[in-house]
Amino acid sequence: MASLQASNLLFTTSSSNRISAAISVPKLPKIRFSPLKTPNRGLVEELKIRDGGFTNSVIEKIVPSITIIEETNVEDSTSMVAAKLYAILEAVADRVEMHKNLGEQRDNWNTLLLNSINMITLTAATMAGVAATCGAGASLLALKLSSALLFSAATGMLVIMNKIQPSQLAEEQRNATKLFKQLQREIQTVLALGVPSEDDVKEATEKVLSLDKAYPLPLIGKMIEKFPKTLEPAVWWPSNQSQRNNKVHKSKQSSSSKMVNNGWSEELEMEMRQILEVLKRKDTEDYLRLGNLGLKINKILAISGPVLTGIAAVGSAFVEFPHAAVVAAAAGALASTVNTLEHGGQVGMVLEMYRNCAGFFTLMEESIESTLNESEVEKRENGEMFEMKVALQLGRSVSELRDLARKSNYSRIEGTEIQEFASKLF
Repeated sequence: MASLQASNLLFTTSSSNRISAAISVPKLPKIRFSPLKTPNRGLVEELKIRDGGFTNSVIEKIVPSITIIEETNVEDSTSMVAAKLYAILEAVADRVEMHKNLGEQRDNWNTLLLNSINMITLTAATMAGVAATCGAGASLLALKLSSALLFSAATGMLVIMNKIQPSQLAEEQRNATKLFKQLQREIQTVLALGVPSEDDVKEATEKVLSLDKAYPLPLIGKMIEKFPKTLEPAVWWPSNQSQRNNKVHKSKQSSSSKMVNNGWSEELEMEMRQILEVLKRKDTEDYLRLGNLGLKINKILAISGPVLTGIAAVGSAFVEFPHAAVVAAAAGALASTVNTLEHGGQVGMVLEMYRNCAGFFTLMEESIESTLNESEVEKRENGEMFEMKVALQLGRSVSELRDLARKSNYSRIEGTEIQEFASKLF
């Protein structure tokens, strides 16, 4: 009996050893992976297809690591873009402060120079008149010399003042401050609402550089020409901002078909085309006409002031002659009047206002044209949103904008010119 139990135990032990040897699994070969760059779905699919003995557990261990690497790379890229936008935002805020300070400074220039030159001119004219009543002697010489020197100083100061046009400089800086603040709010909106991209960084950079070019800070070498041959609209936006698609695409849809994608329809397209025509024929043209008229007036005033003070300086040198004294006093009074009309009336500021208004309408025209020239309506801005923006920019409600488009269409059919302007703001 004992021998039988011993034999059974031996048999069981040997069987267990054979079974254990039979089901032992060789170790998986060591696989060396090259450093992962940007993992994607192709790697996972390749692992699933291979016949190299990869099990589901191995793949399940690799997939989470791939996902983590992908999320890390995306987060790093987004953080870098956001950091660039914040750097641009700081530069924009700095420019806002600089243009604001310069605007205040140049507005003070206009006031101080105007008052100083008028006081000098009127004092010199008074001296010339008093000198005419004095006889020959030291008093006549003193009055004559003082009057001539004051008129000469006023002439030189007027030449400089008329050249730089301080009131126009101040208006340029006010407009630059407003536009940089607008850009600042746009960048803040991009950072607050969504994930910024490299395109946002590029666009913001181009806008900053375009504004720097349109409204330069220094006077020497980069100052905007104050007396051009013709007044041109101000351009402060990048060339590719409003002209994303310069090629005009012809619609292949029939006239009865309706473009309802992305809020656009044939009626809305027709409405925008009519608004575009009104902007070109009325608003932009009228502001350029008024601007060129003001430019001619400003040129006449800018030349007349120094000429009159120069005549007064020559007349005061011969003040002992009655007619010369009259000429000196009269020319000095007229010079003071002309200077007050030009700089007290801030003709240069009015010209800059016309130039910027014409630029605003030009930007709207290019924006509407580029939107309509985009053949794929899905790539356009939403039609209803675009219509509302155009209406608000023109100081109208959406219903008023549609009424204006209908009036423009009727006037075109009847062959008459529409009398209403598109904008109610300016």
